[in-house]
Amino acid sequence: KEVVESMSIKGFKRKFLTALFFFSCTWVLWQTAGPAMAMHISEGILPAKWSAFWLVVALAFLFPGVLAIYRSIKEDRAMAPRLALAGALVFVISLIPIPVPISGTCSHPCGTPLAALMIGPLMSTVMASIALLLQALLLAHGGLTTWGANLFSMGVVGSLAGLAVYRLSRRWGAGHFLSGFLAGFTGDILVYFTTALQLASGVPSGRGLPSDLARIFIAFLPTQLPLAVLEGMFTGGVVAALARSRPEVLFQLKGPRGNRLPGVLAKRR
Repeated sequence: KEVVESMSIKGFKRKFLTALFFFSCTWVLWQTAGPAMAMHISEGILPAKWSAFWLVVALAFLFPGVLAIYRSIKEDRAMAPRLALAGALVFVISLIPIPVPISGTCSHPCGTPLAALMIGPLMSTVMASIALLLQALLLAHGGLTTWGANLFSMGVVGSLAGLAVYRLSRRWGAGHFLSGFLAGFTGDILVYFTTALQLASGVPSGRGLPSDLARIFIAFLPTQLPLAVLEGMFTGGVVAALARSRPEVLFQLKGPRGNRLPGVLAKRR
């Protein structure tokens, strides 16, 4: 029975990753056939000093994430396909650009709150760094000089916010779906609040930081609020399904490395 279950799980993972691969290829071809819509913060938008600042801040989370991946794979080889799956999810989910007027960027779902619930915020940041680098090099979404700023907002803030909101929601008695929904929704909104802060501080209009921050963040809301709701529903649905059928895939803060039930979730089962 265990052998059959293991074979079925491996078959499901293989089919899912294959589907993601073909979807990504189709999306890339479709994007190159039409007019380009740059996502994230585009190349050259931020001054050099701000680009360097956000890069240093992002690297402070990226290096521990790389170390966490090394240790996790060393202790459990099964983490490798989970990391690949989380990375593919972040890459595909964040490839839905919707232009935002006056802000110099686009709205899009993030995927990092869900990835953080699967592999943890540090490793999710590493997966986001790879996705952002590929998008910058292959699709002209974001840029190399703004890679650190985009990584901090989408990778670091999205991952940490998603996991924190999920655990707080579970601690307050919310169900799996609602906790996942709040994690996806809040993480998405906070990613764009951080992006608005980066743009307001790096490209000031002279009206003051609070005014610029409010103006840019409000410009995001008409497109980002519906996307945040959709990302919340998707995250909640995936988390509820995993908690019901494969709870060991969800991230655990305490205990041995690997993805088992979060402490709060484990107490409630």
